[in-house]
Amino acid sequence: MAWHSPLTSRLTFLRVLTPKGLKALGDARLTEVVAQEAVRARKRLDELHKRYPTAGPREVAQRLIDSKKSFASMVGGVSGVFGVVTVPADLLVMVYLQLSLLVEIATLYKVNLKSDRSRSELLELFGYANGVGPVQRASPKVLGKLASVVLQRGGLHTLGRAMPLVAAPVSAYLNNQHIQRVGEEAVRHYDGFGKAHEKSAHASGG
Repeated sequence: MAWHSPLTSRLTFLRVLTPKGLKALGDARLTEVVAQEAVRARKRLDELHKRYPTAGPREVAQRLIDSKKSFASMVGGVSGVFGVVTVPADLLVMVYLQLSLLVEIATLYKVNLKSDRSRSELLELFGYANGVGPVQRASPKVLGKLASVVLQRGGLHTLGRAMPLVAAPVSAYLNNQHIQRVGEEAVRHYDGFGKAHEKSAHASGG
């Protein structure tokens, strides 16, 4: 499904928050998630570059972060409404949002996510950004298991997933803060890669 238009994006995302959508998300293989998000990321970046032709990588990255923060606020607002067996629903969706954001920022900085090394690096970055350490050596095969690792290792300490629904505004705020931190961590990590890529391209006459 296309995620270009804000309305389409929100409608698509709301379908993820149904019991059927959550089950499919939890069972999704990580390699497939990364591959699908990479396609969406390229389309999303093409749209942003057309809309903001003079924007540099960091500005574009912040726009990507802001977009994910809008979805993270929605997760905070529905915390506890839908449930899955293994992990809280909002934790599962937050893990998905983070992976999607990491894929977008990696794509922005010209990282080839088709390689096993780049995917492992992305997963490692996810682990450190969540305070759970490296997870690539024993990579969970599906998204739900990755969320379980985060839950078991005590990551996402500030996520408002345990709060009652009446605290939804607070939960949404905390989700936003977490997405911002993950995005900033990704920019710091991939910014060096992007500069190295540019030097290599200039050296080869590209």
